[in-house]
Amino acid sequence: MPQTGLRVELLAHTPDPLSLIYAAFRQCYHAGFVADMWPRLLNGEISREKQGEFIAGLMESGHVSPIEHVQFTFAASGVSRALTHQLVRHRIASYSQQSQRYVDGSNFEHIIPPAIAANPKARERFESCMAEIGDAYRDIKAALEEDGRNGSRANEDARFVLPQAAASRIVLTMNCRSLLNFFEHRCCTRAQWEIQALASTMLTLCREVLPAVFESAGARCERLGYCPEGEKFTCGRYPLP
Repeated sequence: MPQTGLRVELLAHTPDPLSLIYAAFRQCYHAGFVADMWPRLLNGEISREKQGEFIAGLMESGHVSPIEHVQFTFAASGVSRALTHQLVRHRIASYSQQSQRYVDGSNFEHIIPPAIAANPKARERFESCMAEIGDAYRDIKAALEEDGRNGSRANEDARFVLPQAAASRIVLTMNCRSLLNFFEHRCCTRAQWEIQALASTMLTLCREVLPAVFESAGARCERLGYCPEGEKFTCGRYPLP
């Protein structure tokens, strides 16, 4: 069974995200109609630096709801089913995941955890297990097809033997506020290694597009300067409050 690894691409984001967030913030405090201001934002009459400073200042005060108007869409490949089960727990988001009913898993790709990859004995047993599962999938699928269950009807039952290590592909969309929450939890050093790598890659892409919102994003301890997890769960990287 072939091994694969993480790949993340930013497919799209809301056009003119900085100006849109700035306009949304300004409408909260501006007596006029921000639609009249919009052309001035787009033609640069109000500098992007000024817009960014205004947004950063209000976010620092705890006013963050206007950033929900901007969203980012990513495509992720080479992620395990173990990861996607964690990912979909972030509910203010949209997901479109590769289906194991419609995609034949006879030669499924898999993710190997670094700790297993670095341990020759564990790696040998892991890869042997992946091969055994691949054989089982093909045998079960063939038996079902002999019984008249073809295509997705065979796949949907044969897939029950596939492991959490089976690789998947997914498209996900989150607004900026959901992304900040996602990064707070999944960029933490206590997050599982695979979803931490996904979150860190997504954060890098977000910072390139919208630094005014994402420059200080990441694990909560990095923003706060201390660990809010409490004595039981702290990693020790930052002092407790």
